[in-house]
Amino acid sequence: MKRFKIVYIAVLALFAVSCDSYLDETPDNRAEVDSQVKIRKLLVSAYPSGSHTLVTELSSDNVDDMGTSNPNTKRFFEQLANWVDVTEVENDDPKQVWELAYKAIASSNEALAAIERLGEDNLKPEKGEALITRAYNHFVLVNIFCKHYNKTSSDSDLGIPYMVKSETTLNPKYERGTVKDVYEKINVDIEAALPLISDDMYEISAYHFTKKAAYAFAARFNLYYENWAKAKEYATLVVTVDPSTQLRDWEALGAVPKQPSPVTQTYINDGANLLALTDGSDAGLYFGAYYYGSRFNHSRKIADEQTLLAPLPWGATTRGDFEFGPFVYAGTNLDKTLFLKIPYLFEYTDPVAGIGYRRTVTIPFTTDETLLVRAEAEVMLGDNDAALADLNAWSKNFFKAKEATLDQVNTFYTDLPYSSEVAPNQKKKLNPKFTVAAGTQENMIHYVLQCRRILTLHEGLRWFDIKRYGIEVPRFQIQADGSTTVLDVLKVDDLRRAIQIPQDVVSAGLTANPR
Repeated sequence: MKRFKIVYIAVLALFAVSCDSYLDETPDNRAEVDSQVKIRKLLVSAYPSGSHTLVTELSSDNVDDMGTSNPNTKRFFEQLANWVDVTEVENDDPKQVWELAYKAIASSNEALAAIERLGEDNLKPEKGEALITRAYNHFVLVNIFCKHYNKTSSDSDLGIPYMVKSETTLNPKYERGTVKDVYEKINVDIEAALPLISDDMYEISAYHFTKKAAYAFAARFNLYYENWAKAKEYATLVVTVDPSTQLRDWEALGAVPKQPSPVTQTYINDGANLLALTDGSDAGLYFGAYYYGSRFNHSRKIADEQTLLAPLPWGATTRGDFEFGPFVYAGTNLDKTLFLKIPYLFEYTDPVAGIGYRRTVTIPFTTDETLLVRAEAEVMLGDNDAALADLNAWSKNFFKAKEATLDQVNTFYTDLPYSSEVAPNQKKKLNPKFTVAAGTQENMIHYVLQCRRILTLHEGLRWFDIKRYGIEVPRFQIQADGSTTVLDVLKVDDLRRAIQIPQDVVSAGLTANPR
């Protein structure tokens, strides 16, 4: 694609410690975006080219520390897993997440400015895509670098700068605002975008916000926004009243030859995927059949006690119960139990020298996950029958015809003690800022969270559920004799739940997250 020479002043100002390197170009020396074709090409850059997967997944309870004798690690991984502010520079570090999201936002804003200049009458679909991408990138940023939204304290919790225009001055000053402000602005952009989006404008729709992808994002946003009715409404526009026809074909995926490349390629090409993003990331290598990153990873211990192979309301879970079963890799300094769905790709810049870039494809929205969004919203609305129907639609498709009754859910979670450092399990103590009633409602929420934790393993979404529900996370280290030690515990209101903003940004004048 022709690369437009657009100087992202706002982004550079946020990251720059010194402005000297940016004074070589005139601030407004940018290609004129003066046609529908150019706007559409520009909007290709409105999607982030980096992934938050490693930042959020390693921060969650989906990984164990396999011990100091395991050499397959980096200081970067250790900082993330131990909730230490990241100082290392890597493909997947928080600075990349921040920087690439704001670059994408700059493309959205430049497109919106061009649309305003040219007139909106014939550019409504382009405006819709620009608004929804701007909302999505801010949504990623606020949920990683801030405390989670809630209706009681988000009017004082630090937010992130919400960029609504392309800057024309060098080194402008920004304020972080509040989480509440950011959520309100995201909501405005989403609501304005939804009626405008048209699938007809895309040549390859998989890499763009189609109507279904946009509604899936709107559903997740409203779930996080505690707007349960609207979350259900938007999710239903995606999965319909008969979700069984919309979900991933897990049986077909399970029939693919058990090799990483064909499995991951089949996964990313399934019709259940609503949006695909190509990322410069090590995630496919990290959560793949390799020693890379094996010190901090999803261990067999976690799988047995808390995730893939932990019991569910309908009984014990074995690898044979899955349509697409987990891959177990075990050996000296290798303990990974994985769902192979994140491809490891390599882009050669010099095939002779064998050098290039590690890349992957991530799927931020799927019909399966959107169905679980609807199920959670239904639980919060008090409609347990509808929620259970959705959970059963998912479980019958994901597992081999497994489903549960409400009595089974209640009995299972009532009898299961809360997870502890001594005896970890899948039932975590919930401490949300909103009300979850003891008994059936809490039990159903536990079931929804467990289904989502299994479904989205290695994708980083578990971190946001940990933040939303105030779940404490002990970091277990497995010793050489098989015993475990708790190195640290991320408490309910631990300030480290808001990933620290990049040091470059702090040096440029933006307020750091408190520690």
